[in-house]
Amino acid sequence: MLEKFLENKPLYYDEIDYMRMPRIYAKIKNRVKIPKIIHLVGTNGKGTTGRFLASALCSLGFSTGHYTSPHILEFNERIWFNGKNIATKELDKAHKELLQLLSKEDADALSYFEYTTLIALLCYQECAYIVLEAGLGGEYDATAVFDNILTLVTPIDFDHEAFLGTTIKEIATTKLNAVKSSAILALQVHKEVYAVAREITAKKSLKIVLCTEYLNAEDETKIAQITKELDLVEYLQDNLKLAIAALKFLGITYEAKNFFHAKLFGRLSKLNENIYIDVGHNTLAASSIVKALQGKKYILIYNSYRDKNYKEILRILKPIVEKVEIIRVDEDRIEASSVLKETLSNLGIKQSGFTAIDANEKYLVFGSFSVAETFLRNYYYG
Repeated sequence: MLEKFLENKPLYYDEIDYMRMPRIYAKIKNRVKIPKIIHLVGTNGKGTTGRFLASALCSLGFSTGHYTSPHILEFNERIWFNGKNIATKELDKAHKELLQLLSKEDADALSYFEYTTLIALLCYQECAYIVLEAGLGGEYDATAVFDNILTLVTPIDFDHEAFLGTTIKEIATTKLNAVKSSAILALQVHKEVYAVAREITAKKSLKIVLCTEYLNAEDETKIAQITKELDLVEYLQDNLKLAIAALKFLGITYEAKNFFHAKLFGRLSKLNENIYIDVGHNTLAASSIVKALQGKKYILIYNSYRDKNYKEILRILKPIVEKVEIIRVDEDRIEASSVLKETLSNLGIKQSGFTAIDANEKYLVFGSFSVAETFLRNYYYG
C-alpha cells in the first residue's frame, strides 16, 4: 500500500519548497507523540554513526529506531527498529494512520522524503530514542522540524552544492543551523567547520562540543575491542567515536559488547574475499576509501550521477585502481557513458564495460546507492 503510494512521488527535485514540511507538520504536531530524538547531520558517516548508536542503545535495553536513507535494495531498510528493518505491515499501518492525519492535498504535496520521514515518526512513537538522519541538508531538511535532545555532526565536505552552498563555510552553516540546543562535532577535514561552529555557538547560545572531549582512556580501550571485533577501518572508527560520545552525553554506561552487532551494510562491506562494496559518492568518501585500502589495486566497478564531482572522485581513487569497469545503471540522472569514458581517458585510467566478476581479481564496487543496488540485484544476488 505505501509502496504504491510512493511511486507517484518523485525522488529528486530541481527546486525544493523548504517551508512545505514545517507548514504541514505544524498542523499535526499536537497529534503525534515525539520520543527523544538524536539528530544526525553532516556529509559522510551519518548512516554508520547512526547505526552504531542505535544498535548500542537497543543492546542496552532501550527501544530504539534508526531512520536512514536512501535504501539499497528495499525501502524497509530506511526504518530500522530494535535490531531489524521494519515489517511491511507496520509500514502500511503507519501509512494508513498518516493519511488520516493529513488532508489529501497535504499528503499529495509532501515529497517522497518528507512523507517517509513522517511515516518513520509514526512507526517510532513508542520508542525511547529515535536516531534521525538528515537527508541532504541541515536547517531546511525534513528531519529538522522535530524537537531533539542532541545533534551529532559528522564530517562536512562538498556535496549537493546546488542546495547547500558552494563553499565549506556555506555548507557548514546550513548544516550547523540545524542544531537546536546541544551538538557533538566529529573531527573535521576542513577548519572552516570549527569556525562556523564557534560563530553559531556564540550567536545562538548553543553548546557545540568536539567528540574527543567526551572520550577517555577507558573509552579508547573499548573502541579498540570493538574495532577488532567488527574489523573497522579508520573512518568507521571515527564514526564509532561520535556514537560513543553521544552515549556519554546521555549519561549512559556501555560495554564494548553493546556495539558488536552494529555494522551497517554497504559501508566498505566485504561481500567475499575479493569484493568490497561501498555506497560512497563524494570526494570525502573516496579519500577515506583510499586511506583504508592503500597498498593494493582493485578493479573499480563504477558509475556516477551527472551532478557528482566524479572527475575529482576518480582522480582520488586512481592510486588504488587497476582499471575501471563501468556498470550500466538505468537512471535518468546517470552521466552519459561517453562523457564518463572521456573523463577516464583524460585521467589515464584503463577502462571497459562491466560484464561479470572474475574470481581471480579484486574488486571495489563504488559510486552511490544506485550502483550498489544494480550490482547486487543483477550480478551478485541475481
